[in-house]
Amino acid sequence: MFKQFDAGSTVNVSDWPQNTASPVARSGQLEALVALEQIGTRRSLSREEEIYAEGDRADGWYKVVSGTVRICKLMADGRRHIAEFLFAGECFGLDDHGERVFSAEAVGDVIVMRFPRLATQRLIEEKPELAGHMWNMTLRSLAHAQTRMLLLGRMTASERVASFLLELSERRDVRRNLDVPMSRNDIADYLGLTIETVCRVLSAFKKDGAITIPSPHRIDLCDRDMLEAAVEA
Repeated sequence: MFKQFDAGSTVNVSDWPQNTASPVARSGQLEALVALEQIGTRRSLSREEEIYAEGDRADGWYKVVSGTVRICKLMADGRRHIAEFLFAGECFGLDDHGERVFSAEAVGDVIVMRFPRLATQRLIEEKPELAGHMWNMTLRSLAHAQTRMLLLGRMTASERVASFLLELSERRDVRRNLDVPMSRNDIADYLGLTIETVCRVLSAFKKDGAITIPSPHRIDLCDRDMLEAAVEA
């Protein structure tokens, strides 16, 4: 289902999750999603451009239309921590704080939709069907945060890199030829490793035949069983 929104852009309403039990419920939820898209504003960003900064007012949230977004924080000692990568169809900035705790940046060329927080709250009151979708997005974000805690707290470097490759494969619905838009430095800051360690582990996986690296931004998963075994180790 498609509908025209601001500046003549085309939005695919089917990108939103559809947990429905009947055609009537499905119709009501689709109407709510269409209404939600109508309060959104489309924005295009270039590589490394900031979407919002730490400390900015948290008066809206976003959905990635295309490209990759990173959520990050600069530590007091100058180190950067990347909390999350977001891809097409995924939402961010849902945190309920007066100010942004993290910043959001475009990894490459990105298109996002921005939704005002107050307008979203009013729409939920008018269309309660929308509350279920917002709740599901929040739960997915929480589940991802819990997985990240395990990754950073318990996994070795090899386990972290293997887990990252499999996570990226699953989230982008690709079995083998994996597009990797982020830099090795981004990956290191996401996994809590040094860039040298990330490169060393990738080289070891390549030597063992688990992956090939045709280009810096593509990694082919040749032996998923080997990567899964590395995570389970």
